[in-house]
Amino acid sequence: MSTPTAVETALEHSTLFRFATAGSVDDGKSTLVGRLLHDSKSVLADQLDAVARTSAERGFGGERGGLDLALLTDGLRAEREQGITIDVAYRYFATANRTFILADTPGHVQYTKNTVTGASTADAVVVLIDARKGVLEQTRRHLAVARLLRVAHIIVAVNKIDLVDYSEAVFRDVEAQLKQAARELKVDEPAIIPVSALEGDNVVDRSEKTPWYGGPSLLETLEQLPALADLETDVEAFRFPVQTVIRPQGAVAPGLDADTYRDYRGYAGQVAAGSIRVGDAVTVQPAGRVTTVTGIDFAGQELDEAFAPQSVVLRLADDIDIARGDLLAEAGPAASLPQPTQDLYAALCWLSPKPLKEGSRLLIKHGSRTVQGLVRQVINKLDLATFADQPASGLELNDIGTVHIRLAAALPVDNYINFRRTGAFLVIDPSDGNTLAAGLVESDHLELAAREDERYDI
Repeated sequence: MSTPTAVETALEHSTLFRFATAGSVDDGKSTLVGRLLHDSKSVLADQLDAVARTSAERGFGGERGGLDLALLTDGLRAEREQGITIDVAYRYFATANRTFILADTPGHVQYTKNTVTGASTADAVVVLIDARKGVLEQTRRHLAVARLLRVAHIIVAVNKIDLVDYSEAVFRDVEAQLKQAARELKVDEPAIIPVSALEGDNVVDRSEKTPWYGGPSLLETLEQLPALADLETDVEAFRFPVQTVIRPQGAVAPGLDADTYRDYRGYAGQVAAGSIRVGDAVTVQPAGRVTTVTGIDFAGQELDEAFAPQSVVLRLADDIDIARGDLLAEAGPAASLPQPTQDLYAALCWLSPKPLKEGSRLLIKHGSRTVQGLVRQVINKLDLATFADQPASGLELNDIGTVHIRLAAALPVDNYINFRRTGAFLVIDPSDGNTLAAGLVESDHLELAAREDERYDI
């Protein structure tokens, strides 16, 4: 048996860290990701050879080192032809200290929905800025999306610092713009790093060309930041959206006697948060009934405990009417349970060219359940110039705003700030099934709902 390498030994104890890139078009996101992969030696030799051949065919050489590193992530033919990123490119790489999953997202405004997708599961977002251009509207939009999605860490890479002769004055000016934007957004100041993705300055290794910058490189920063799981000091309460009800037919399953199998009823799904043990009490929402977990099945085996994000089948002590879309939650005080409501107050990131108007009829997909909804009010939208909420009667493509949606049936929702999975939902066009928006349940939705006296019937 071969002796494990130092990297293999370290990876056994490393933390998985997810991060996404964001920024305006041509800020160099794909090149930065390619540089990270290349300089951290995470590119296979045959892939590197293919990139070298394509780079040579395009005449990509001379002072730029002969490699178009953006080719490591821009995999679609349309991306290569146009020189832009269209789809989210996910990449896996590892260092001696940590394993990473990164999402290289598009910079074009029309692909902001892909940025939302990439950032929705991220521990950190790396926002790129062209040192020559400073903070742009798309930069402010991406910072607002990161705030909206409650991304734990925001890192700003001031790229193309080589094109301004590694000027400290230029960097400090951009840094001041970013700190002002953070104050307006009411978020912690991001880590701000001067980099050159093309030349490799401060990407993996610290650069001698920026002696005025005393901080860590981008990769060092990513290795040092705590992952979202590390930040959760309290154990999350159990949440389990039911995907389907299992009532087997036919032959007896291995490990179960005939009588047990004949009476088998299980509830399949993925643990969205927390953990559950055999004997724990759970509440079925939205019905509010309480029962006990009598068994946990996983891949033909019985478990004593299941935890997020495992997909399992739960067996319960009582015959309760439970269907796809119901939610099992840890039994406890009412304040700790998801609150079933027909009045949904939420922040929306509008992702469709079809505008949202008051009175629009929509489909709301929350977990494994989809219900009809009616837009009662567009409360406000975010002004990207000032980061202030302003009155609005509708939302356009890439707008971020707060709305009140009346639901045809109550959904057991959590506040997104506490539960990412059960506090988020999708808005779907009932006419064609396209996704219109990503929604996040606002923390004060119950207080807002209590102020409403009128009700619409759907």
